[in-house]
Amino acid sequence: MRVIHVVECFASGTAHFINLLTRYTYNCDHIVIHGERIEEMKAELVKARFPEGTKFIYWEDAQREIKLKKDFQALNSLIRLLRNVNADVIHLHSSKAGFLGRLACFILGFKNVIYTPNGAAFAREDISKKKKKLYIALEKVADKLSGHVVCCSSSEAMIFNDNGIKANYINNGTSIPDIQTLVDGKFKHEANPFTIVTCGRVTEQKNPALFNKIAGAFAASPNIRFIWIGEGDASQINQLDSGNILLTGWQSKENVLQALLNADLYLSTALWEGLPFSVLEALSLGKCLLLSDCVGNVDLVKDGYNGFKYGSAEEAVSRIEWLINNQESLQTMAKNSREWCERDFDVQVVFRKYQALYESLVEKQLLTIS
Repeated sequence: MRVIHVVECFASGTAHFINLLTRYTYNCDHIVIHGERIEEMKAELVKARFPEGTKFIYWEDAQREIKLKKDFQALNSLIRLLRNVNADVIHLHSSKAGFLGRLACFILGFKNVIYTPNGAAFAREDISKKKKKLYIALEKVADKLSGHVVCCSSSEAMIFNDNGIKANYINNGTSIPDIQTLVDGKFKHEANPFTIVTCGRVTEQKNPALFNKIAGAFAASPNIRFIWIGEGDASQINQLDSGNILLTGWQSKENVLQALLNADLYLSTALWEGLPFSVLEALSLGKCLLLSDCVGNVDLVKDGYNGFKYGSAEEAVSRIEWLINNQESLQTMAKNSREWCERDFDVQVVFRKYQALYESLVEKQLLTIS
C-alpha cells in the first residue's frame, strides 16, 4: 500500500506520531507531504529521524493560523501534489491539514481518507469562545466532505462526538523499554531529592505558569526539585522563574531517559492534549503520574491506581505532599503505570490497528470497484 501523510505542523508530537506509523505499519510505502515550523524545529532535522526509505515532499504555503489568501494558496499546492501521487490511503494529521486535506480530497474525488487531529483545535484553552465555535463549524464542514475521523485517545473522540462529529479512536502508543537492562547498564538511579519532572516544548498549551506556581509552593524545601526538559519562546520560559526549577533545554534521548528514570513523579500542567507521548514514555518507564484534568491526560491516569488528576495548583501541591509522605503507595502506583502501559499502549500492538484500518479501506474500495 502507498500511504500519503499530509501534515502542516511537522514538529513535536505530530511528527513523532507519523514517524511511528512509518515504523510500525508494514508493507507500506510512506510519503510525507509536510509544512515546516522553523520556530519549533527545522524540517530537515525532523526528517533525519525517520526510517530509511520514507519519502518527503515539501508543502508550500502551509501555515498554522487561518489566513484566507495563504490557505487558498496552500489548498492549490496540496491539490497539485496529491494529483501527482498514486495513493491507496491518505492520512491527514492536525487541524489545518485535516481541513485543507479533506477539501482537496473532495475536489479530487479521493475516498480513502483518514484524519487524526492529535489535539483538537476547538479543545484549545488559549482561544476565545468565538474562535472555538469557528473551529467546530470548520470541522463539521470538512467532515461532510470526506474522510474518517480517527482520534488518538478516547477523550478526544468523545469531544468530537459531543459536538456532532462522528469519530472513533486508536490510542497512541510507545515502545516498552527493558527497565532492568537500563538500570543495569549506563543508566543509574541516583540518590536525589524528591524529583518532579515534565518534558515538552515550553508553550502556552503546556501551561508553564501553572508549573511555576506548583513548584513555587515548594521553593523553601531543599529536598524537592522540579525539572522541565525542553525549551520554547522566551515569553513562556520567563514564567518559569521559581528558583527550584531546572530548565534543561532539549536533551539527547539518553539524557531524557536518565532524567525520567531518576524522577519520582511525572507532572503535566497541560491545558489540552491529544494523547501525549511524553506522558506515555513516563508510563512505560514506570512513573507515578500527576496530570492536569484535560483532554488526553485523562486517558492515561486512574486516580489512586497510577497517580492522580488535579484541577488546581492547590490540589496538585496537596497530592505531591501526600505522595512524598506515602512512598509505598507511590511505588505501587509507579508499578501500575508500567503494567498498564504494557497492556494497552504498546506501540507494536496499537499501531497494528492502523495497519488493519488502511487495509480495510483499500479492500472496501476494491469490492466497490468489482
